[in-house]
Amino acid sequence: QVQLVESGGGLVQPGGSLRLSCAASGFTFSTYTMRWHRQAPGKERELVASITNSGSSTVYPDSVKGRFTISRDNAKNTIYLQMNSLKPEDTAVYFCNAVLPWASVNYWGQGTQVTVAS
Repeated sequence: QVQLVESGGGLVQPGGSLRLSCAASGFTFSTYTMRWHRQAPGKERELVASITNSGSSTVYPDSVKGRFTISRDNAKNTIYLQMNSLKPEDTAVYFCNAVLPWASVNYWGQGTQVTVAS
């Protein structure tokens, strides 16, 4: 019943932009912290963006700060990741993640491939 369905991945040239979406269903979306993670081949999965349930606070690692923007639309049960100035190092599978930290609840999407290459 719980689903996180990602879309928007694909191939883009360095310096280009891409917008990922994650449509959520089966849980009370507006109460969850939402995150994007990514995992490149041979690398650990890493957090790339986090947003609180109200959208009032966001977190980014230095590797993407200033280039990536996470947002949410609670009316549509959807989060987005706007990725600008993409680099080859951004190539990875990007995963949508819903979290209730106090309840140790984690839901994950299936992942969507982002490839940044010439």
